[in-house]
Amino acid sequence: MTYLVTGGAGFIGSAVVRFLMGQRQGRVVNLDALTYAGNLDSLESVSASPRYAFEHVDIRDAAGVRSVFERHRPTYVIHLAAESHVDRSIDQPGDFVSTNVQGTFIMLSEARRFWQGLAADAAARFRFLHVSTDEVFGSLGATGHFTETSPYDPSSPYAATKAASDHLVRAWQRTYGLPALVTNCSNNYGPYQFPEKLIPLVILNALEGKPLPVYGKGENVRDWLHVEDHAAALAAVLERGRVGETYAVSGENERRNIDVVQAICDLVDEMRPDPAIPSRRALIRFVADRPGHDLRYAIDAGKVRFELGWRPSRTFEDGLRETVRWYLENRRWWERVRSGVYRGERLGLGVGA
Repeated sequence: MTYLVTGGAGFIGSAVVRFLMGQRQGRVVNLDALTYAGNLDSLESVSASPRYAFEHVDIRDAAGVRSVFERHRPTYVIHLAAESHVDRSIDQPGDFVSTNVQGTFIMLSEARRFWQGLAADAAARFRFLHVSTDEVFGSLGATGHFTETSPYDPSSPYAATKAASDHLVRAWQRTYGLPALVTNCSNNYGPYQFPEKLIPLVILNALEGKPLPVYGKGENVRDWLHVEDHAAALAAVLERGRVGETYAVSGENERRNIDVVQAICDLVDEMRPDPAIPSRRALIRFVADRPGHDLRYAIDAGKVRFELGWRPSRTFEDGLRETVRWYLENRRWWERVRSGVYRGERLGLGVGA
């Protein structure tokens, strides 16, 4: 087996690479353009293995992608490469259209070319797994859950481009027979997450005594999934899922944003007490909401649980405690990240657009 993971230096991608290297016997090829959120430091634990290979290629580079297919001849493709931060999509939507839509088109085109040239037995084994988000479904009210059949109603440029890529994958499966599957996941958290996202940003700001910005009144609800549980779910879908199907993946951990922020404050207080700041909750600052901010996300993960036997291995409380501890103990990793293009500034004001 050879696994080709696009975006393998990113947050979810690196977790998938580490999972495959630890839990599977095949070769793992990491294709990544190393944009601002790509970080090979996240793969130090596996980078020396002869079973691992890194290809510095942009998914928008058709010739580069074709070369990777021809040289590594993957059994499985796990397509994670994408621009992924909602706030950045508000500021720079063109980057999201280019990478998430055009890049996925190129990946599908080259995967189809490669698959159609395989011998019958290899073609029967080949799979293309496209990893997407619950944000394509828009916003829920106070009740209900997204499922695999929920209608698409994206609110942000990011969500719209992921919706477009989902549609492309399904079209390639139905029109050309490409053996593809789609997953839509809830919000991920865990180690190695780029610090523009809510949980790592709050951890680091709380540690350093900086203001903790919370959109609106913090009432928006997200459904949290530990990234390592997500990696295990993707392996289950890839190996046991039915071609042409969609699987919704969730930790089924709904929390208001303000509750998540307050829980992080309490954990940082416990693990790194600071006499100058008796309670990090005092650092919370409510800021103007971002445009098109969805109220609530929640996923019914019954299909992947009952059909494929996957279940998350940790509660949100345990996972959050592990995550806070990881950031406190891995200063070198996040200091190197923050020495680059992102230093914790407010994004999503639409300035670039």
